[in-house]
Amino acid sequence: MTNTQTENLANNEHDGLTIEVVEDEQVANKTVTRKGVYVIPNSFTLLSLLAGFYAITISSQGQFMTACIAIFVSAVLDGMDGRAARMLKAQSAFGEQLDSLADCIAFGLTPAVLIYHYALQPLGRVGIACAFVYASCAALRLARFNVQIGVVDKKYFIGVASPLAAILIATFVMVTMDYPNIFPRNGTTLQVLSAVWVVVAGLLMVSNLKYHSFKEFDKKRVPFVALIVVIFVLGIVLNDIPLGLLTMSVIYALSGIITGILEKLHKPS
Repeated sequence: MTNTQTENLANNEHDGLTIEVVEDEQVANKTVTRKGVYVIPNSFTLLSLLAGFYAITISSQGQFMTACIAIFVSAVLDGMDGRAARMLKAQSAFGEQLDSLADCIAFGLTPAVLIYHYALQPLGRVGIACAFVYASCAALRLARFNVQIGVVDKKYFIGVASPLAAILIATFVMVTMDYPNIFPRNGTTLQVLSAVWVVVAGLLMVSNLKYHSFKEFDKKRVPFVALIVVIFVLGIVLNDIPLGLLTMSVIYALSGIITGILEKLHKPS
């Protein structure tokens, strides 16, 4: 059944007041038109969106630490919706689009609003511009991701994934709040550093740098010593959770840059 036929079916069955989703699915190499949505994976997506929306509201009230935690919760929920869909075989085009739109708000708009209220507002229009660069880069990255589904290698992300970029912003805010003597809230140093940080995080999202997605680790065996390494890393993180998470996020962000440089150097001329 073609898209036109699906559209006609939807127009014939709905009276304009009924709320419903009609989409085509591939079943046994056949296109089947189905109505409705999958509840569990889409519920995780909506909960992720709710956490992001909540972070926006409380960051505007000056509750920055709580807003950062809400962004982390949103990132965890965002990782659960895809896994739930794969486990339950409940993947759909509607779910993919909903996930991208939710990500655009939770990991694009929310971190931009957070860091604007936290440090960029005194910079005036420059602060607004820097926050907008990040938000728009998140939208561009997600749009590019949507059109490249099925084209790029699933082992890698092209550009920093939007949840990680949001965590880079959230951990940055948390760390600077923990060290007010080094980063005074009304100091020029924090404002300038925040402006540079948010712009760089945004540009990393739309870059062509390759970042390992770790998706194949779900069902892949690794050496036992890897668990020992995980234990040591967790121990370091627990010593100072915000600083540890920020360090890990920065290392991951730098890994794409280092990999890109090494590939450039080893590329035959």
